Amino acid sequence: MNQYVNKKFSNQYKATIGADFLTKEVQFEDRLFTLQIWDTAGQERFQSLGVAFYRGADCCVLVYDVNAMKSFDNLNNWREEFLIQASPSDPENFPFVVLGNKVDVDGGNSRVVSEKKARAWCTSKGNIPYFETSAKEGINVEEAFQCIAKNALKSGEDEEIYLPDTIDVASSSQPRSTGC
Repeated sequence: MNQYVNKKFSNQYKATIGADFLTKEVQFEDRLFTLQIWDTAGQERFQSLGVAFYRGADCCVLVYDVNAMKSFDNLNNWREEFLIQASPSDPENFPFVVLGNKVDVDGGNSRVVSEKKARAWCTSKGNIPYFETSAKEGINVEEAFQCIAKNALKSGEDEEIYLPDTIDVASSSQPRSTGC
């Protein structure tokens, strides 16, 4: 998320402990919105903190590493945990977006989760939009966040929004995306 917000990538790995909070202004349909991005830790030991960050979210972004099967296998748990903790009013229609990240690593030779497998999972969960991304190279990141903003706005239309024009996001060859 830091590369998307601050336009710089760090090779130094820094694990998220609990959650990081970032904001990003995006132009969408001739209006300027501020995304409030809560980047929560995926590790199980931090799951109990989720409820504090998930409530009131307008969209949930699930990110896995295409080079690590374990991270892909965790998608279902992360999705279910989010729905339990966030308690959205309409869980069947709550907007999710899935990002298969790190498509740039080793020229794609380290990849263990195929695009086909990821798309099949997204389809089975109600046609969740899917993007293959590289945070390092900036591949498909802007496109993914345009989709996230669109879904968050649709979700937020049904509820009163405390701050107008503010939305919360609880966060290959030429990689393709399943559009919004």
